[in-house]
Amino acid sequence: MALPDLSHLKNRDTLIITMVCYGNICRSPMAAAVLHNKVASIENPKIVVDSAGTSNWHVGQGPNPPSKRTWEKAGYSFSHVASQFNYSRLVAADLVLVMDDHNHQEVSKYVTSDEEEQKIFYLRQFDPTGPESLEVPDPYSLPDEAFENVLVMVEKATDGLIQQLLR
Repeated sequence: MALPDLSHLKNRDTLIITMVCYGNICRSPMAAAVLHNKVASIENPKIVVDSAGTSNWHVGQGPNPPSKRTWEKAGYSFSHVASQFNYSRLVAADLVLVMDDHNHQEVSKYVTSDEEEQKIFYLRQFDPTGPESLEVPDPYSLPDEAFENVLVMVEKATDGLIQQLLR
């Protein structure tokens, strides 16, 4: 499977990438933490990373403790407060990277143009190992091992994403 073509994002001074999951307390903040740290030293383009949830259940809360513990144990530093995805976030972002089919459906409800539709991808579409599934499974309320598995998926996909952005 070929990685998505991001050549339309070339020659921009700044890129805004929004990670999206359901509650914005596990997967999307972990993905944002990983990408934020990996791109911190890249100056051209400057990559701004944020995250949001399709639901409002956890708005204003910090990350789920096992999620934060997992990314910190791996050496990633990131502060996070949960927020909800909306049309303004879609308009502001250059890329919206979703974790699963449900997130994709919910984010797509905001689309009003082809340009907006072309911003939305599954995060795992950027995994150069060609995963069997494009979904990042929700580890909420599962053992720490589930969060560690999500971290591995996120690291592979963010590495592929960075390669595509810097081509």
